[in-house]
Amino acid sequence: MIFLIQYDRRAGQIVGLRSFADSERSVASAERLDLELRLRSTGVENEVVILEAHDEGALRVAHARYFEDALTMLEAHREH
Repeated sequence: MIFLIQYDRRAGQIVGLRSFADSERSVASAERLDLELRLRSTGVENEVVILEAHDEGALRVAHARYFEDALTMLEAHREH
């Protein structure tokens, strides 16, 4: 699966999350570009990324920084 994430760094949270089938890579890329252009025109400084993962669960593990706050990640790291 392909995931398009809009992330507000200042707030430390996801603003938008959309999923696409692997066959929709060009659609996801077009959506990413459109979103980045709209954000830039309004002055909103969010991070926009496309990531790949087997499913949303795998995405949450591989890219935890988008889904967990820094303190939670630090505590989890200390436990290991």
